[in-house]
Amino acid sequence: MRIAILGFGTVGSGVYEIAKTLKNIEVKKVLEKDLSKIDIATDNYDEIINDKEIELVVECMGGLHPAYEFIMQALKSKKSVVSANKAVIAKYLDEFLQAAKENNVEFRFEASVGGGIPCLAGIQKIRRVENIDKFYGIFNGTSNFILDNMYRFENEFFTTLKTAQELGYAEADPSADIDGYDVTNKVIISSALAYDGFIKNEFPCFTMRNITKEDILYFKKKGLIAKYIGEATTVGNEYEASVMLNLFPTNALEGNVLSNYNIVTIQSHTMGEVKFYGQGAGKLPTANAIIQDILDIQANISFNPISIEKKYSYSAKLFKHRYVVRSNEELKGEFDKIEKDGNNFYHYTKEITQADLLKVIEGKDCLVTKLSEVLA
Repeated sequence: MRIAILGFGTVGSGVYEIAKTLKNIEVKKVLEKDLSKIDIATDNYDEIINDKEIELVVECMGGLHPAYEFIMQALKSKKSVVSANKAVIAKYLDEFLQAAKENNVEFRFEASVGGGIPCLAGIQKIRRVENIDKFYGIFNGTSNFILDNMYRFENEFFTTLKTAQELGYAEADPSADIDGYDVTNKVIISSALAYDGFIKNEFPCFTMRNITKEDILYFKKKGLIAKYIGEATTVGNEYEASVMLNLFPTNALEGNVLSNYNIVTIQSHTMGEVKFYGQGAGKLPTANAIIQDILDIQANISFNPISIEKKYSYSAKLFKHRYVVRSNEELKGEFDKIEKDGNNFYHYTKEITQADLLKVIEGKDCLVTKLSEVLA
């Protein structure tokens, strides 16, 4: 199969590197502004679109535009597309799938969630047999590196963030990772496969940038560790989802996910809990997942047709959870207990809904954490 790669950065060059080792994949063109990077580079996308020998396009550009236009153009030109670009997929997945269907080609995106971890394939396989009750997990390696480093070495947040940037785990602008935008996109994409519906970006997403060394030490004394978790579940035509810090006991699997690793848990009736663990990002793990999609398309392997036609509405009142809210002042309201540690007040809520939580913290400068189900 002859393919083209759009973008020759970290992931794109990784795809090329692995493809070179395989006899049945030939990279014919690479879309790249810097033509000196590789001898098959072109800066003219029309050369790829008009080349009848190119059957598949790998989109590794990132961002919304021109990635969206290039993907749609490829699909309408009857070329299959594989992408790891969670931002564009989370926003336009329904359009991509429709265009692929109309043109009898494939749109695959395994690498967009979990990097090299086959969690989307796992969701699809379980979904063939039964409904998925819930999924949750550590979807972002950068945020986990920061929290793990703060816990193990008792460093400050921004000191650890700088280390993550120096190691290449965090971008110069880290907001996508630490403010939850990246995890939000992954929750939306995972939900599409888990629940056959395209949920909107309307559920709570709490930043982790205001967690401090003092918070980490306080939770550590309690035998707890904070992890940045994305999750979603449905009941009928309603769904609940969130992106926020969760507190786990230190002996929980999630509590022992180190460095920039990910773990994703899927719950269903007959399977119970299935966990996927591994490198959630990086050049070769992500490229490996892209290559797997290419090989599946080449072999005409499909777990089941992807349908995202179900309509869900977000509900902030579906379930009740227990939260720990930290502020520098004592908040008004009914709490199970309030503990003072240094200059901080830690408010332990009763079991309340997301709607109730939002009322508690409205207008307040707080750190919001959820007690995991293991503790609740």
